[in-house]
Amino acid sequence: MTREFVVLPDADAVAITTADRLIAAGQEAIERSGRFFFALTGGSTPFTVCPLLVVPPRVNQLDWSRTEFFFGDERAVPARHPESNYNTARLALLDFLPGVEPGQVHRMIGEAADLDAAAHGYEAAIRRTLGGDAVPPQLDLVWLGMGSDGHTASLFPGTAAIDETERLVVPNWVPAMDAWRLTMTFPLLNAAREVNFVVTGADKARPFASVRSGSDELPSARIDAERTLWFVDQAAAGGLG
Repeated sequence: MTREFVVLPDADAVAITTADRLIAAGQEAIERSGRFFFALTGGSTPFTVCPLLVVPPRVNQLDWSRTEFFFGDERAVPARHPESNYNTARLALLDFLPGVEPGQVHRMIGEAADLDAAAHGYEAAIRRTLGGDAVPPQLDLVWLGMGSDGHTASLFPGTAAIDETERLVVPNWVPAMDAWRLTMTFPLLNAAREVNFVVTGADKARPFASVRSGSDELPSARIDAERTLWFVDQAAAGGLG
């Protein structure tokens, strides 16, 4: 396991580096296995990184028809709701990529009446799509952000999902949001070939300092994939390189 911290001058530099790393990771995955299994994040990342992916040169540098898209978490809202992570990704990225068929986009069913059943269904879809013998199955790349409270995906401090050790996807009640979420869990996230954290803004400086110190107190600090890259701007890094 390797964890690398890359501090960049500003949010624009973070977006460029993240976009370039996605293209490289996708090319590597397709060369290795013929497919690229990629999990998107919510938050601000789609708004900053995705516009760089839907225009030349990057849009032409990856075979998007060989990419399978997943989501690290989702709000309990319908697909076209303004707060839906799927809807954000659709509007910022998915609708503009060449060669992407609907079956390649695996969304979490946030509007399901039974979120536990939806979580089981999503886990089954992951296992079915990725195939192979890996337990848990291995995503090629996962994008994650970090909240000012240190949460990532919908793994919030003090919530039940952070203690899950077997299931890959679960519903999670988040008291701070007074809402349910669906989220990938640590067993699946930490099995990934690579995780890229995308972290910008001074409000992230305190939790980032905790993670960088080696503390495992915050959920974000418990992500330790085969390779974990943190792309962080100067504001989030507290001015430290």
